[in-house]
Amino acid sequence: MARHVLGRVDSTMSEAARLAPHLAGPAWILGLEQSGGRGRRGRPWRMPAGNFAATYVFHPQVSPQQAALYSFVAALALEEALARVAGPHARLSIKWPNDVLLNGGKIAGILLESLGQGGRISQLAIGIGVNLAEAPDPTTLEAGAMAPVSLRAETGLVIAPEEFLTHLALAFDRLARQFTTQGFAPIRAAWLARAARLGERLVARTGSETHEGIFETIDETGAMILRTAGGRMAISAAEIFF
Repeated sequence: MARHVLGRVDSTMSEAARLAPHLAGPAWILGLEQSGGRGRRGRPWRMPAGNFAATYVFHPQVSPQQAALYSFVAALALEEALARVAGPHARLSIKWPNDVLLNGGKIAGILLESLGQGGRISQLAIGIGVNLAEAPDPTTLEAGAMAPVSLRAETGLVIAPEEFLTHLALAFDRLARQFTTQGFAPIRAAWLARAARLGERLVARTGSETHEGIFETIDETGAMILRTAGGRMAISAAEIFF
C-alpha cells in the first residue's frame, strides 16, 4: 500500500483530493505539518508539531450508504492502534460515531469525504487526526465541546507520526478486509463493545432540535438508537453531548 509522507501540506484531505485521480491504488497521505486542517462541518483542526494528521484514500467497492460505514471501521482501527501503543491500562472508548476518547477526553477525530459525481463514489477519503504530542487549547473550541487530551500528557508516551501510521494502517487493513468479507455485523459488535456511554443518558443535537435519552445501540446503518420520553428514535447525524 502506498504511503506519501509530506513535510508540510495545507490539508491531507485536500492533498488526497488532488492525488486521487493519479493514484493506481489505495494510499495513505501523512502530513508532518498541516496548515489548513479541518474537521466536521468545516471546523478548523489545529495541528501542533508532533501530532498526527493523515488521510487514507481508496475506491470502496460498495454503495454510498455502505461507504459511510467505513467511519466505524476507521474508529475501530484508530482505537486498536492507540491501544497497541498505549498498552492495556489506557482507558479508550469511542464516542458515536467516530471520536476516540482516552481517559474520558477526546484524543482523535475522523472525517469522511467522498470524491465523485452524480451519486457515484470514485474515491473515499478518510481523514484522521490524533493528538499524539499536544492537545489544542480548550478555549479555542466551541462551547460544550469535549475536553481534548493528548497521548503524551495522559500516558507519558512519545511516538512519531510515521510510527503511529504503521500501527494504524495495519489495523485498518485488517478491519476493512473483515468488513468486505463479513459485512457490518462484526464491525458493529466490536464498536458497541467500545462505545462511550452506551446504556446511559446523553443529548443529541440535530440542527435546531435537541433530543435527550438513553443510548441503546446502533442499528445496521450505524444510526444511534436513542430511547427518549417520546419513544425510540434513530439518529443518523447529530452532535452528541454527555
